[in-house]
Amino acid sequence: MKLLALLPVLAVAALAAEYKVALPGYRFEFPRDHFDHPDFKTEWWYYTGNLATKEGRRFGFELTFFRQAADRPEKRTSIWQVDDLFLAHFAVSDIQERRFFYWERLNRRGPGIAGADEAEKRIWNGNWEVRWRGDTQQLQAIVEDFSVRLSMTPRKPPVIHGRNGVSQKAAKPGRASHYVSFPRLEATGVISVSGREYRVEGTAWMDHEFFTDQLEENQSGWDWFSLQLEDNTELMLFRLRRKDGTVDPYSAGTYIDSAGNARYLRRSDFRLTPLETWESAKTGAKYPIRWQIEVAPLQLRLLVSTPLRSQELVNRNSWTPSYWEGAIDAEGRMGERPVRGRGYLEMAGYDRPVQFGGK
Repeated sequence: MKLLALLPVLAVAALAAEYKVALPGYRFEFPRDHFDHPDFKTEWWYYTGNLATKEGRRFGFELTFFRQAADRPEKRTSIWQVDDLFLAHFAVSDIQERRFFYWERLNRRGPGIAGADEAEKRIWNGNWEVRWRGDTQQLQAIVEDFSVRLSMTPRKPPVIHGRNGVSQKAAKPGRASHYVSFPRLEATGVISVSGREYRVEGTAWMDHEFFTDQLEENQSGWDWFSLQLEDNTELMLFRLRRKDGTVDPYSAGTYIDSAGNARYLRRSDFRLTPLETWESAKTGAKYPIRWQIEVAPLQLRLLVSTPLRSQELVNRNSWTPSYWEGAIDAEGRMGERPVRGRGYLEMAGYDRPVQFGGK
């Protein structure tokens, strides 16, 4: 789902054009829809994954690219016109040493600076990038203390979430996104932390959403889960929270079977129950870091926890909220059969409510 609310506050220029909204009936076309959609105001590409060395040393990673429309003049006067702003977040979780590294950067669209381009088969922000070579995606992100270089190959086709081409987030038409994922990417490569390199392999997940409007005023945040189970199935769930403390009926999810077939899950199909919280010393936010997941139509019951409590991305400014995003483990049963897996959890709106502007 990934509704990250950092971007609207960055759009400081007056918007001069009308933008499309996500409406039912959209027909995805690949590879075109893996890249940018400038007719929509906001867009992002999320990569998360669980990796390990042959000796079993475990890491998690997150690399995210965000595009936010800043201005759309009727007449372009320069190649340096600021049409879009590009934000990126990069994080590595060193599970064994219980360390969490993260960084962020903001750039404008421009030659060699940042962008997402089908012709180049590339999404980038400085030297953080994903390049497509056939079906394989080559990911790279480098900062002074940590870096990741991965080759990721899909083991299942892309999955379109929601119904009739849209993932609806609220009642009004257009309060939705077009949302597609690669739910199981086989990843191999190198992670570097504090000057040491580790050859790793594992699985990654990629989310891509584009939209113009999503949340409404009474929604305060969300909890988003992606799980890759050992039986070669996947589960994505998101819980939208309202400011009055209730769960929004537009919460939803997707179950992907071992053959890659997607099943839509409505709010009434599942229950997410927080069991334990962790309080951030930096922001004071209290994040649920242990959960029970129940999906009745699948006879699925999972206990979800994290091997590293401190995976909060604290934003270094006063105008964007912090959020928690990190590696998780899952264990439980589907019917009478035991199931286990790993994944990622994002929780937003716990330090303060998310503010998502409309058109």
